[in-house]
Amino acid sequence: MPRTLDIGVVMDPIHSIKPAKDSTFAMLLAMARRGHRGHCMELSDLWVADGVPHARSRAVTVRDQADDFHDLAEAEEGPMARFDIVLMRKDPPFDLEYVYATYILELAVQAGVQVVNRPASLRDVNEKAFTAHFPQCCPPTLISRDRARIRAFLGQQGSIVVKPMDGMGGASVFRVDQGDPNVSVILELMTQFDTRTVIAQRFLPEYRQGDKRILLIHGEPVDHALARIPAEGESRANLAAGGRGVAVPLTDRDRWICEQLAPELRTRGLDFVGLDVIGDYLTEINVTSPTGIRELDAACGIDIADRFIAHLETAAAP
Repeated sequence: MPRTLDIGVVMDPIHSIKPAKDSTFAMLLAMARRGHRGHCMELSDLWVADGVPHARSRAVTVRDQADDFHDLAEAEEGPMARFDIVLMRKDPPFDLEYVYATYILELAVQAGVQVVNRPASLRDVNEKAFTAHFPQCCPPTLISRDRARIRAFLGQQGSIVVKPMDGMGGASVFRVDQGDPNVSVILELMTQFDTRTVIAQRFLPEYRQGDKRILLIHGEPVDHALARIPAEGESRANLAAGGRGVAVPLTDRDRWICEQLAPELRTRGLDFVGLDVIGDYLTEINVTSPTGIRELDAACGIDIADRFIAHLETAAAP
């Protein structure tokens, strides 16, 4: 049997989550089932004193139910070295406060704590821009803040999707077609008159069959993806935008994409990652707090979080 681990989890306030959909909650449940101690922390609970990273944490007891699903013990304070593992599961926005937290977590790594995902990689890997490292997997893509350049790209592709570099949940995502009378105002809004960088990709009509979320643990994909099907009349498939999730087996192309990314993900210490794939193309690489565990577990009768925690046990073994 693996030794009992103390696992800190940096997350949003636990009382604010939806247990039936929350992947971090699934991880807390798996920790408890495997005999480990989970401890909740928020960004405001982290600090550094004379170069030593500290945290205020609360031991958590979780129950797999919709209401009364957790209990928190009294807060404890001390160096972060008291944890064997820390999971960084704070949801976006990816702002300066998030960046500052990664600085503190990087000091925790230096103190011998296993932090997942690796703090430096959380800073370096923008979930949209990082796709540029794998052009063989992606649709035609342009990253720019130049409206004229984006217009020219639209002319080449005929129909594109324009997204902010720091968005989530489908927020502020626009489909733009050649000849659309709103092109100018959309590009003005998105680029803030050529002062804010955006990502533009060729529109993929295959999204109607599902924008797939593929989960990878240490570069190895789960055998089923969560295909997010857009609501009627909606151009976005995100669950936050009203899409519904359907479990689908990975295709050969999906597995090939995973193989292309896996070595780099492992090198960068990105042990839990969510890929977004439409049709045959990679569109995003989610590294901050990927979701989809609960939906896939329910649909396929599997336990993804258990597999993830088992991997962490192996990595933490002396």
